[in-house]
Amino acid sequence: MSAPFGLREVREAYSRAGRWLHYTPVLTSRCLDQLAGRQLFFKAENLQKTGSFKARGACNAVFIEKEKNPASPGVVTHSTGNHGQAVAYAAKCAGLPCSVVVPRDTPKVKCSAIEEYGAELVFCEPSPKSRKETCAEIASKTGRTIIHPYDDYRVMTGQGTIALELLMEVPDLDAILVPISGGGMTSGIAITAREMQPACRVFAVEPVGKDLQRCLEEGEKVYSGPNKFLDTVADSIRIQQVGDLTFPILCEFAQHKVFTVTDQQMVEGMRLTFERMKMVVEAASGAAVYAALHQLEEVTPSPQKVGVILCGGNVDLDLLPWATQVGLK
Repeated sequence: MSAPFGLREVREAYSRAGRWLHYTPVLTSRCLDQLAGRQLFFKAENLQKTGSFKARGACNAVFIEKEKNPASPGVVTHSTGNHGQAVAYAAKCAGLPCSVVVPRDTPKVKCSAIEEYGAELVFCEPSPKSRKETCAEIASKTGRTIIHPYDDYRVMTGQGTIALELLMEVPDLDAILVPISGGGMTSGIAITAREMQPACRVFAVEPVGKDLQRCLEEGEKVYSGPNKFLDTVADSIRIQQVGDLTFPILCEFAQHKVFTVTDQQMVEGMRLTFERMKMVVEAASGAAVYAALHQLEEVTPSPQKVGVILCGGNVDLDLLPWATQVGLK
């Protein structure tokens, strides 16, 4: 397939949304390099506005909505928390009304942040189907534009700015590890990396139960039932299936090898990042850290200069997994 957007659109997104975003640092750690046996470059999206990479895609999409429809009645989205915070933030910056649909079991820290940005918070049942239906109902009643958390080219293009910054700073990376949920960030990074550094391979890192590698190898989503939330400690990457728009991009531009990480392994990576780098990161970020330290020998040639996306840092500090053991398997 030809890419639905490219480096030009990513640069436009960077120009459009950049004033509302942080240029996040690329961090290194001699200790983690020694453990991994290679050079690691950590893109600290946990330090991004709203505490995750999601602000990039949300700002690009919301400001495009504002540009195309100055009289817009607002935006609405559905989210497990991070995208909801990001859209609420972007809508506040753009001066647009906003509603955010979240599952009832969304962490309180994320719900509070959404409300603090001035958005209406709407709870739904904890399933992708309920999220989508509740969001569509609000859009129908209010006329607000849906900002999908991943199946939206405006969002993907905004997420591509992560790779833009990372490869401008470390242009000779030979791999990037990306925690994956619906696939918007991985798609944006994979398209951008292909154009900026064709030799750089982009690998997704998933929780147990996603089975993305088999889907990519077979070229179709090989699931027998509806999309669901996986039982994982990483609430920000618990969607089982990637999107209808992101899937063909992943098939074409990302590596078909996918690293699968257990809850215990995610938490090991998360805790190590706390201890060695003094960085507060979510379990999803810990998944990429663990894969960088322990799983890269599974691919040939084994990459030696690796970008690791620390995708977010919205952690409930009262429920740190190694302190509570909640949900660990």
